[in-house]
Amino acid sequence: MVNDIFIGGGGENYSQKQNLNPKYANRHGLIAGATGTGKTVTLQILAENFSNLGVPVILTDIKGDLSGLAKSGSPDHKLHDAFYSRAAQIGFDDYNYHNCPVTFWDLFGEQGHPVRTTVAEMGPLLLSRLLELSETQEGILNIAFRLADEQGMPLLDLKDLQALLVWVGENRADLSLRYGNVSTASIGAIQRRLLVLENQGGNGFFGEPALALTDLMRTTADGRGMVNILAADKLMAAPRLYSTFLLWLLSELFEELPEVGDPEKPRLVFFFDEAHLLFDDAPKVLIDKVEQVARLIRSKGVGVYFITQSPADVPEDILGQLGNRIQHALRAFTARDRRNLKLAAETYRENPAFSTEDAIREVGVGEAVTSLLEKKGIPGVVQRTLIRPPSSQLGPITQSERAGILSQSDLSSKYNTRIDRRSAFEILQKRAGDAAKAAEKAEEQAEEDPSPVAREFSTARRYSGGRIGRSTSRSYRKQDTFASAMSQAVIKELKGTTGRRIVRGILGGLFKGR
Repeated sequence: MVNDIFIGGGGENYSQKQNLNPKYANRHGLIAGATGTGKTVTLQILAENFSNLGVPVILTDIKGDLSGLAKSGSPDHKLHDAFYSRAAQIGFDDYNYHNCPVTFWDLFGEQGHPVRTTVAEMGPLLLSRLLELSETQEGILNIAFRLADEQGMPLLDLKDLQALLVWVGENRADLSLRYGNVSTASIGAIQRRLLVLENQGGNGFFGEPALALTDLMRTTADGRGMVNILAADKLMAAPRLYSTFLLWLLSELFEELPEVGDPEKPRLVFFFDEAHLLFDDAPKVLIDKVEQVARLIRSKGVGVYFITQSPADVPEDILGQLGNRIQHALRAFTARDRRNLKLAAETYRENPAFSTEDAIREVGVGEAVTSLLEKKGIPGVVQRTLIRPPSSQLGPITQSERAGILSQSDLSSKYNTRIDRRSAFEILQKRAGDAAKAAEKAEEQAEEDPSPVAREFSTARRYSGGRIGRSTSRSYRKQDTFASAMSQAVIKELKGTTGRRIVRGILGGLFKGR
């Protein structure tokens, strides 16, 4: 039987152990609270415990301080005495310091192994969300993806998609007959958005080798789960890229992992830090996608935990799927804060010993109001809980320590070197080159072996001493005079309707005179 995950001490004098049953850890969870109330430490101890159980973890490091998971805590830390005092207070008798096995990742390849995915794997829906495309522009992007599939042109990086959109624009007349109107204005708008994404670092995100999900689900030789830390400090400046990447990764996990039902412990646990970035201004179709994944990915053995300042940051339909709750203090300084506090309190199973609303307002740093799933997945009665101290280092490691861990990683040879294989860009480039060569060859053959029409023009030129105009086939000489020009004009006029009337009038008069 898998041991429970010790969260902290609850109840009177914090003597009642609050445990998270691993069997229900894939029922998802929420860690909420105002800034500075202890959310990061709670996330850290959960990651440590899951790793100790042999469960791989994926988490995003927004502020850079979660890198401390890679290093053991130390008695030299300024909070050492406080940690041991707290451990004794909550009955944490076997508290000790240790690190976790960690793999660092970075979308920009600066603080970890590069994280890449292909344009094709991202798909037109998430890419449209990332680029904030209109419905018409999204339609054209879908056409481009369809054509890439039909014509065997892999879409791997941004230059593949940019080249394909150019080709769509050049062939828009034919494509419009099949798919509807394809306008150059819409294509231009998509290209401009791609350029912005490229300038923000998206060019490095799209490409190969693409991230293999199996490399996020590794365990060590001693059976501990790997803690995958995604550096996300720079991503905070590009929230669309951050949220879209996380949604893509969650969708990939859902699509690729097989059904396992309700295992004794999760196969993988995913922590979404700064969860409000996922939902701010998100279209309904994507919120529905997150809700669908949250509902169904449980049966894949994946637990999803959202970390945010207020439960109100998470849409209600998704919030209802989060069974394990750890609520740090909420500060009710405004009317909106008070409403959110009241709503948060109403989501817990009441404890007659105290007011949940008052407890959420009053708990101090390192304390929380907890409700964890019990037998048969029933929410536990809410308890005021003193959170246990972490075993790994509290705070970030140094850059040299991070570099040392990266240099020893066996994934360096797999991901650190970018691959640029033949894809849509190269295929279209070759087509254009072949077409140019064919046109040049045809022109050379025409000069060497002129057609009958060309020979006729050449002959006419040789015998008339003049140049034949291609549009009229009429010869002319430089010696043409004003008189000859006038005579030609008179002849042309006489051939017309007015000329025929004049001739008929003259002839009629002659006949009458006779």
